[in-house]
Amino acid sequence: MTVILNEGDAAGTTGAASGGPVDAAPEPGKAMTRGRLVLIRFMRNKLALIGLVVILGMYLMAFVGPLLSKWSYDTQDYSAFLEPPYSEHIFGTDKIGTDMFALTMRGLQKSLIIGLLVALISTTVAAIVGAAAGYFLGVADKTLMWVVDLLLVLPSFLIIAILSPWFRGKSWFLLVLMLAAFQWMITARIVRGMTLTLKEREFVKAAKFMGQPARKIIAKHIVPNMASLLIIDATINVGSAVLAETGLSYFGFGVQSPDVSLGTLIGGNAESATTFPWLFLFPAGFLVVFVLAVNWVGDGLRDALDPTSTRVRRKEKKDTKEKAA
Repeated sequence: MTVILNEGDAAGTTGAASGGPVDAAPEPGKAMTRGRLVLIRFMRNKLALIGLVVILGMYLMAFVGPLLSKWSYDTQDYSAFLEPPYSEHIFGTDKIGTDMFALTMRGLQKSLIIGLLVALISTTVAAIVGAAAGYFLGVADKTLMWVVDLLLVLPSFLIIAILSPWFRGKSWFLLVLMLAAFQWMITARIVRGMTLTLKEREFVKAAKFMGQPARKIIAKHIVPNMASLLIIDATINVGSAVLAETGLSYFGFGVQSPDVSLGTLIGGNAESATTFPWLFLFPAGFLVVFVLAVNWVGDGLRDALDPTSTRVRRKEKKDTKEKAA
């Protein structure tokens, strides 16, 4: 999709194909895609940029950091027990001499992977279920929405806690599937409502008239027009999945020993928070920073993809006043 901006659009009111106003082009008459417009809006949000840098830095640190350290999360230094941070162990050691930097990076790896996978799976399921329910209606809609309503009233934490003994000692991917199973319902309802509107648009009716099957219409014409919602939802789900995994692991229902996550480290060292603070503060600190950065990026994407956002409008007015001055 390309939007041609001319001199009359300098105030930033040119309509994109989505029907919303877009930012003014830096040069009159220059073609600008919607993707570039979104990128420009996102780059203007300093907190979102900081959050993105922090997230990328944490992923890089989690997977590259252990390669640069001589200590592993499953080895011990028998000459250093409960040592505070120093040159040999920059995050200190625990009560059995395990390097806390290696442990924290291993836990960060697991939490980041779980958060990313849960977000991708839950957002994909929400898009498929919501679009199918809104497009087909009838029995399909009633059945799928009944499943959504049922899952919404079930206590997810309690169910996962009850089922956790069944997958203890097995793959942690089962935990990912269980977390994703309870994180898509609200988004599916929103997608269903948007589908009811989109299916009445001319381009969808034209696709039906041309004989395209329903699955292609949903995949090519309906779901892509919800990209902004799904991207924001996936971003938010990363942070919420990490928090959910941390809570479950804190109570012993998440990632199981000998593997570790931020939740298991926080739970296992909570009693040492006042006596040996480095055991608790480093995993907890990484968790807080990551979730905060994800929220910043989510806010930035929301503002960038939604040109009617109040924050975007305030920024546009401020830029216009500065140019006028």
